[in-house]
Amino acid sequence: MTAAAKPLRLFFALWPDDAVRESLARASLAIHRVAGGRATRAESIHLTLAFLGDCDAERLGALKAAAAGVRVRPFDLVLDEHGFWNHNRIAWVGARETPQGLAALVSDLRAALAGAQLAFDPKPFVPHVTLVRKARPGFAMPALEPIRWQVEGFVLVRSVMRSAGSDYLVESRWS
Repeated sequence: MTAAAKPLRLFFALWPDDAVRESLARASLAIHRVAGGRATRAESIHLTLAFLGDCDAERLGALKAAAAGVRVRPFDLVLDEHGFWNHNRIAWVGARETPQGLAALVSDLRAALAGAQLAFDPKPFVPHVTLVRKARPGFAMPALEPIRWQVEGFVLVRSVMRSAGSDYLVESRWS
């Protein structure tokens, strides 16, 4: 298989601005100090809207066209809770209440993908930002100051595997 034939690993996400990214990176490091594991690198922090997985490069145009038809209604996202999932050892932050704008964005994006017959992971949407992977169970979660995120758009991201983990490259933006 040639390099050109390799599928692209893609997902749609909310991509934080610098201030929100900095706040999330601080929270990630605070959790990492007490939980071990692997802290999410600041440049990789995001909130996944729809995971596409491996896609043929030829489908990229169709993905972008489907996303271009999604109307983004700006909203405030308040990340004000955190937790730990034992089954996959992920520490995360999320929102106690999902803003209507976020629910509408996810619904509209997934409907556009389905309407264009573009496959995505159909699991129910759980709004969260992964901050630490492979954390040790049983740690005491540090205090979390609510993080306010003014969302005005979303991105299509390509995940590129490296020896040190994945690098995320923004392919396209919509606002």
